[in-house]
Amino acid sequence: MNQYRTLLPIGVAVLALLVYSCTFVVKQYEVAIKLRLGEIVSDQYGPGLHFKLPLINSIEIFDRRIQTLDSRPERFLTIEKKDVIVDSYAKWRISNAAQFFRSTGGSSARTSRLLSERINTSLRDEFGKRTIQEVVSDDRLELMQILTKEVNANTEDLGVEIVDVRVKKIDLPPEVSESVYQRMRAERERVARDLRAKGSEAAERIRADADRQRTVITADAYRQSEEIRGEGDARAAEVYASAYSQDPEFYAFYRSLGSYRQAFGNGGDVMVLEPDSEFFRFFRQQQAPVEAIGR
Repeated sequence: MNQYRTLLPIGVAVLALLVYSCTFVVKQYEVAIKLRLGEIVSDQYGPGLHFKLPLINSIEIFDRRIQTLDSRPERFLTIEKKDVIVDSYAKWRISNAAQFFRSTGGSSARTSRLLSERINTSLRDEFGKRTIQEVVSDDRLELMQILTKEVNANTEDLGVEIVDVRVKKIDLPPEVSESVYQRMRAERERVARDLRAKGSEAAERIRADADRQRTVITADAYRQSEEIRGEGDARAAEVYASAYSQDPEFYAFYRSLGSYRQAFGNGGDVMVLEPDSEFFRFFRQQQAPVEAIGR
């Protein structure tokens, strides 16, 4: 009886060790492969409890969550043979666990080195197709999409998927920065001159149109005023003619009164005329009418 009590804990320990050596657990965010004497025999393991043969099978478990590869800044040449310093990073995850193990041996350091080399190759190719101005000014989203697509094509043999490639910062070496600055300044000055020239042209066009409209409006107003004045003169002549035709003698007398008022209005003028002049025609009338005129 005492012997059984001694062997029972040993048996439980052996059973527990056997169960532990024959099972493995894959978590929700992990992916696993089974090896038999170093050869991959299966990689179809979902989350949960799985079994293996101890001493014969070994298990490699990898994190299948998205990983970040933050590369150190690298120098690349543009199409103008100018250096730019690019600071980038990539997001990746394991897409094929078996291929990943074959290509990298499951080593994080080796995976980072291989991915960095291929990402830098793609960056070098893309920056080599562009000028500095295009690299600095153009839409980076398009460049990022092209890089992600190219790097994915270059890393299929590693069993990983490149989720995204991003350029954090693009710097210019000191010897390049000044030349780029001067070129951009010259370009901005050219654009400013072009805008000023277009503005001056538009201003001249507007002034010419305003002058033309002013001339047209003035001429039209003058024409209308002359027409109105002509109509007034015609109406006045018509009234005068109508009044003259009704009593020509009175009209002549009225005209003479106006002439007398204008001639003798100042009082200091001297006129030398013959007594029988037509100007004094109404003074030669009967005495009573002349006195009435004086009054």
